[in-house]
Amino acid sequence: MSLGKVVRIAIVSALGATVLPVSVAHAQQTLNERFAAANARSDNDRLVVDANEIVYDNDRNTVSAVGNVSLYYQGRSLQADRVTYDRNTSRVLAQGNAQLRETDGTVASGDRFELTDDFRAGFIDSLHVETSDNTRFSAPRAERSDGETTTFSKGTYTACEACKKDPSRPPLWQVKAARIIHDNSEQMIYYEDARLEFYGIPLAYIPYFSTPDPTVRRKTGFLAPRYSYSSATGFGIATPFFWAIAPDYDLTLTPKFLTKQGVLGQAEWRQRFLSGSYNIRATGIFQQDDSVFLESPYGPRDRDFRGSIETSGRFDINRYWHWGWDIALLTDKWFLDNYNIRSESLTNTFFKESTSTAFLQGRSDDAFFDLRGYYFKTLSQDDWQKQQPVVAPTLDYNRRFKGPGRIGGEFELDFNLTNLSREAAQYHAVPGEVGSYFPQGMPYQTCAVFDRDHCLVRGIGGRYTRISTSLNWRRDFIDPLGQVWQPFAGLRVDGFARSLNATRFQNGEIGNFLNTNGNDTITSRVTPTVGLEYRFPFVATTESWGTHTLEPIAQIVARPNETRIGQLPNEDSQSVVFDDTNLFSWNKFGGYDRAEGGVRANVGLKYSVQTDAGAYGQALFGQSFHLGGRNSYRQYDIAHAGSDSGLEDSRSDYVAGLYIAPRQGLSFLGHARFDEADFSVNRLDAQANASFGRLNAGLVFARYEAQPDLGYAYRRTGLGPNASMKLTDNWSVKGSVLFDLDRDKQNRYRYLAGLTDKLKTSKAWTAANMSLGVTYQDECVVLDVTYTSSLKDRSSGTKRSDSAVMVRLELRTLGEISFSQDVSSNSSSDGVAQ
Repeated sequence: MSLGKVVRIAIVSALGATVLPVSVAHAQQTLNERFAAANARSDNDRLVVDANEIVYDNDRNTVSAVGNVSLYYQGRSLQADRVTYDRNTSRVLAQGNAQLRETDGTVASGDRFELTDDFRAGFIDSLHVETSDNTRFSAPRAERSDGETTTFSKGTYTACEACKKDPSRPPLWQVKAARIIHDNSEQMIYYEDARLEFYGIPLAYIPYFSTPDPTVRRKTGFLAPRYSYSSATGFGIATPFFWAIAPDYDLTLTPKFLTKQGVLGQAEWRQRFLSGSYNIRATGIFQQDDSVFLESPYGPRDRDFRGSIETSGRFDINRYWHWGWDIALLTDKWFLDNYNIRSESLTNTFFKESTSTAFLQGRSDDAFFDLRGYYFKTLSQDDWQKQQPVVAPTLDYNRRFKGPGRIGGEFELDFNLTNLSREAAQYHAVPGEVGSYFPQGMPYQTCAVFDRDHCLVRGIGGRYTRISTSLNWRRDFIDPLGQVWQPFAGLRVDGFARSLNATRFQNGEIGNFLNTNGNDTITSRVTPTVGLEYRFPFVATTESWGTHTLEPIAQIVARPNETRIGQLPNEDSQSVVFDDTNLFSWNKFGGYDRAEGGVRANVGLKYSVQTDAGAYGQALFGQSFHLGGRNSYRQYDIAHAGSDSGLEDSRSDYVAGLYIAPRQGLSFLGHARFDEADFSVNRLDAQANASFGRLNAGLVFARYEAQPDLGYAYRRTGLGPNASMKLTDNWSVKGSVLFDLDRDKQNRYRYLAGLTDKLKTSKAWTAANMSLGVTYQDECVVLDVTYTSSLKDRSSGTKRSDSAVMVRLELRTLGEISFSQDVSSNSSSDGVAQ
């Protein structure tokens, strides 16, 4: 018997009830009411059917839904041209465009489904499965068990989409296996007798392997292997094992087998809390062949065991406060480079050092607090560890608040405490004196004659403590003409304590610089400041060129002379970079150890433009004048700070800054310092960035004239272009290079100074660093091939260019394989023998 037209039937207890013949109109109303009632109930044993026709076969004891059939049961749905329920076997047979949709969004389609009445078990012909994560399974026949496990016979798996133009083409990659078992309860996929194909071409055979379900983010098991090669360690393969011990912590063990050096053990522990997280990384190896390394002190040949321990963490106390650490302990300065160890403590890629720190930090809208300590581990061959300072603690506190009553304006409180110690003084020879550089094999003795004319003192041997506190006030007044007057005043108090270590090394010679005869001292410095800043902006608006602002600026700052210049250490104010960014700064020294004194006037002219089309530009040109008292930048301390800065004369060099953004994606930024006498360029920094559709490009240029008193004997010029371009939706290329345009000058100076026996000549366009890469990326694969090369000098412990090729292949859901190989013609790793 059949019931025509479209009907919806709510069948109780999985089609167990009998449906009686009724009129079509009455049946439609009754079934709709039952459907609504079924949905309103929480009973999971209800099944709802939509179909064009219901056919009863009492002889075979079957019920069939025919035409646009949809069955809904326990969050699952089954669609087909015809669905037959066999009451004798409690089986459901779906035929014709059959499709089963799971509660997680997974869609399985096939020619024929034979399932139990709860859809949890059965067989499927010509199965194709697409998951919610856009992964795909297919097989001529599959078996479903308990709603948890699906076994694909002669199955295929891929995370790639089918070709839109020709769906019959093989995907970019796929795994074909005799059996693919997808176990939802374990959230694992197992592959038996499998091969990996690219565009249908088999490239790798794997008897057995398994991967986590694509929905899994953390799963215990082996990760994809990583490969490497270097002349010192040989070929290497690392197979990480990830152990998801608990939802909040895990452990990764990575033994790396090296053909020349044995087994490099690596372990990383990670743990998360509600307030933060931390990790611990440990690496170690008992070397099998130390002959590939240089002898001490130029390499680690005398070491059997080498390793490192690193840990980092960050925790929130509340919305304003957090604390943490980043600590690294190394057996030697070459270990990280020799074994290509990833380290979060590295702060530079040229003059390398590992920085360890622990901190407590707080921040609000008007205040900042930072308490921390530092330990520096030098990783450069020529650096001596005893000259590296231990800084603990260093405390910075800054707060801004409004002035009370009629005083108004803004007050700023600034506090700094720095305590550091080092075993040996750090001397550096002033260039130009042949023979004044250190001899080979004595990296700690950087001056043969310990006096101010021949040596710079980068840091004292002993203990040094400084406390600096300042309170500043400023307020803006705008008169009826629009002129802005800003009076300001401040008081800074510094306290110093130093205890020199004069019993070892060359620390006793520090008295030649500080004139203390090695005595411990406690002293202070008080620097009051008053001044006035004046601005008068002229604004003009035009219809075609937008808004223009021309603003002359003048500032005068009066203070007493700076005291005790040259009698105190200078640890944080050694670099004085005078440009447009600090033209109107009260103190142009970069730190607290020096404090600008005397009377100084700073003047400048600022121009800015903003167009209706979105273009913007700003330019500043100015100069500084020393008007009275003692010029702090002419009174050199033990580090010669202020020399060759452009501020040491009564009339400073000219400074200029320019920023132009004519449109979105195009900008130019430049800073320059011009000689006051002949307007020659003493310092220039420029940067340009452009974005045109698929192309992004940038250019950096820097040129610094020689600063012999600061240890730079020759001019330094660098040019760094970089670009990336998206060739297609999937392919992109990238590249960058840094040209050392004055390297030939460096080579000639080193030869004349006796630092090298051979006069090496360099091309004008010597590439100090270079990187070239090509990337393919789509929805299922990432392939990245990168070539890097860096030219290092002996201060980094290397001899020639360090070149390598790195390849990374990531197959989505399967894992990542990476490989790196040193391609230098000569070994250049730190401490490695030729």
